[in-house]
Amino acid sequence: MARQSSLLYLDGVSVSFDGFRALNGLSLVIAPGEMRAIIGPNGAGKTTMMDVITGKTRPDAGEVYFGGEIDLTARDEADIAELGIGRKFQKPTVFESHTVWDNLELALKGPRGPFSTLFHVVSRAERARIEDLLALIRLSARRDDLAANLSHGQKQWLEIGMLLAQDPKLLLVDEPAAGMTDAETAETADLLKDINRTHSVVVVEHDMTFVRALGVKVTVLHEGAVLAEGSLDHVSADERVVEVYLGR
Repeated sequence: MARQSSLLYLDGVSVSFDGFRALNGLSLVIAPGEMRAIIGPNGAGKTTMMDVITGKTRPDAGEVYFGGEIDLTARDEADIAELGIGRKFQKPTVFESHTVWDNLELALKGPRGPFSTLFHVVSRAERARIEDLLALIRLSARRDDLAANLSHGQKQWLEIGMLLAQDPKLLLVDEPAAGMTDAETAETADLLKDINRTHSVVVVEHDMTFVRALGVKVTVLHEGAVLAEGSLDHVSADERVVEVYLGR
């Protein structure tokens, strides 16, 4: 796929920390509207890849483009978030002493200096948007509950909802199934599929059952580069993948 028609385009990206090559000529292309799963052993470069995309880490070499034209290596983290790349870290960070509704309201995009947030009256459109988000993240019935009282899985959903309130074009999600019950894991796969109807999503994950439930193209990273790519069945049958990752 050409860079111009891609949503996210990484080519030959390398990053070294104190002589350790975290990324080693990594190339990855995400199409508009795509959901992709990224798997690989610890130290394969998954987190560094996310750090490069979001501007937290500058690559030593290589190209990183968003929307075909925007050079992400020239932008800082705040710029990149504004462009429409949202990142969900592994540990949920929600406002525990606020209700589910208030968490989503605080996250809505808008002129949000301290004063505008303080005196902001929720418009009818924003109210409808929050209702839609609550339904999407399976928390309509918990809207008035404090975020502190949600289960671990529900906190993850709320944080995904807070990211979606910013309306990103691309959502980067780091190990969403970690620490979840089996039921929550299955529900989270459905949730991400629902989100993927309107957003592009990149999911970094260890849980193969979860990756299978997503049913999307999988990229396997190893030693900072792409080892294999294709359906989960395709990469699972690759002897190199079995050797470095699945066979452990």
